[in-house]
Amino acid sequence: MPERIKLKYEELSLMSLFQNISGAMARDCVIDDSMDRVIFIVNKGEMGLAIGKSGQSIKNVQNAIGKIVELVEYSDDPRQFICNALDPKLVEDVRLSEKVDGTKIATVIVDQKKKGAIVGRNGRNAEKARLLAKRYFEIGTIHIIQA
Repeated sequence: MPERIKLKYEELSLMSLFQNISGAMARDCVIDDSMDRVIFIVNKGEMGLAIGKSGQSIKNVQNAIGKIVELVEYSDDPRQFICNALDPKLVEDVRLSEKVDGTKIATVIVDQKKKGAIVGRNGRNAEKARLLAKRYFEIGTIHIIQA
């Protein structure tokens, strides 16, 4: 986790609860009130443990918190991290670029038929990817385009 990220008491409490219920280690927790959800960043290789058998761990966490819980597997590589935040099975490629003023942009290339699933209802998935990319890699804009 980047040094500039500071966790509040509520986020630390949710991370502790998540770890106690699922057994998976949470690296970070983002409370997204605008979408009424909590996003946990889990260590690489712990996604199965975080979800649990038949999704039971994540259901138990959702019931305890009272909000939708979403999981993203962490990666040091910004391309892979953005891919994980969306859906690795549906993303064909992620390209990073930088404008002259220094702002970073990610372009996500998807199959035309899968664009709706990547963006999500009301832009939910795209917003999650943008929020996390900005938090971890200072990527302010994500463009989702068709191949």
